[in-house]
Amino acid sequence: MLLWASLLVLAPLSRQFATAPKPVISLHPPWTTVFKGETVNLTCNGFHFYAPEKIKWYFGNYRKKQETKGNTLEVHESGEFRCQAQGSPLSNSVRLTFSTGFLILQAPHSVFEGDTLVLRCQRRGKEKLIAVKYIWNGKILYNSSKRLDFFIPRASLNNSGNYQCIGSCDKIHVSKSNSKVIKIQELFPYPKLKVTTSQPTEGNSVNLSCETHLHPERLDTPLHFIFFRDSRVILSGWNNSSELQIPIIWREDSGLYGCGVETVTHSIRKHSPLLQISVQRIPVSQVSMETNPPGGHAVEGEILVLVCFMVEGTGITTFSWHREDTKESLGRKIQRSQRAELQISVIKKSDAGQYYCTADNSYGPIRSAVVNVIVKETSGNRSSPITAGTAGGTLSILLLAIILLFFYRCWRKSGDCLQEREAGSPPSPDPGESSHSIRPAQVELQLLCGNVQRKEEDLVYSDIQTIQSGEANTSGILPKHKVSFIPPLFSLLPVPTALYSLFPALLLSSLHPSMPQSSTLR
Repeated sequence: MLLWASLLVLAPLSRQFATAPKPVISLHPPWTTVFKGETVNLTCNGFHFYAPEKIKWYFGNYRKKQETKGNTLEVHESGEFRCQAQGSPLSNSVRLTFSTGFLILQAPHSVFEGDTLVLRCQRRGKEKLIAVKYIWNGKILYNSSKRLDFFIPRASLNNSGNYQCIGSCDKIHVSKSNSKVIKIQELFPYPKLKVTTSQPTEGNSVNLSCETHLHPERLDTPLHFIFFRDSRVILSGWNNSSELQIPIIWREDSGLYGCGVETVTHSIRKHSPLLQISVQRIPVSQVSMETNPPGGHAVEGEILVLVCFMVEGTGITTFSWHREDTKESLGRKIQRSQRAELQISVIKKSDAGQYYCTADNSYGPIRSAVVNVIVKETSGNRSSPITAGTAGGTLSILLLAIILLFFYRCWRKSGDCLQEREAGSPPSPDPGESSHSIRPAQVELQLLCGNVQRKEEDLVYSDIQTIQSGEANTSGILPKHKVSFIPPLFSLLPVPTALYSLFPALLLSSLHPSMPQSSTLR
């Protein structure tokens, strides 16, 4: 029963000890060895969230205990000292020596790598030393008569060892100090790089963490971290984050990864062992091709887009398009994607045929199924033959009219015109007119198209002036058989109105071969 009760009491205390930080003792002055009769002040530190009312001090092989209202204790005797606050574990021990010797070597209580190690050779009394020597593991490190203290900047673990000093007040009297073992403590161990997986799949994310920890007495030391690959590629510069996420990793990112840790003062820098990360690539599979417009139905003169895509496959992929029937390669694209497009800007009737595409991400090309492309003619192209036929028909009719006009002219020359020249006699001129006077005969404006429905804008008139060789027609009009008109055949022809203005001159010249060609049409 008592055992259970003690466990219930100790359990919350153990949990509290596990979470509370361990106190750290600091010294003022900082030396662990002083002369007898001097005083050293010990301070119990490490309480960031509260100021304890009382501090317990243990010394004399922890048999003696003393409480102080503050966190400072004055010490005048040699021994090991530890402190404890309410709810905290015991601190590490500090050993003080109050020496009765003539010459002492003074050193700090704790020295961490990166710190400056200060050693002081001190003589009792008011008389000062004129020269000193510092010895490390039996070797002389420093010998000077000007500066009596010895400094090791940025101490490392290799500076640990047995130290001693030799001092002289004059050229005759030389004294040797006590030996002191100094151990340089590690501020933080070499980091280790941790990854979520060392064989990630291409296209996924990877988390990196650089793991290390500070010494309990230096938990407030700020650190910076860096991540790199193959000792050359910097993934993130120095910053205070010990973690890094690679959102998307590719096979080209495979290599040896590492991280580094350093203090913000750059006094200590350490790198982790390198870790191999091998990124796995998924081969291409299930390649298919589609068209836009869909179904392979293209329209002549418009755009055709061939879309190649795959269901599985990662990394940089080479897409290529081919024509099956002609074995022609249409194009190629290299990109990090599962889909690619090839555009044919102007599709022609000759582009109809069978097409396919391939995709390759270094494991060999995978081919899609063949897609049959059908090219349809546009409505504009279908109307072209009709337009051409209409124009051809008009030209044919016009040509037929010219041929008929030609035969009519020949007939007139061989027939009626000849008879008229033989039978007709020119009219006698008026007595008042000279037989040698010549004047043009005025002819009325005559309507040429008799069998066509007349509109004002469709009427065509002809003003004809004739000149008879050697004689003038004094009647002012042509003989009856000289009045001409368009035969009914031409009134049915679909000839444009503008062309009718050409017909009167042709007809009149055929009726009157002797008429000069200077006749004007208006």
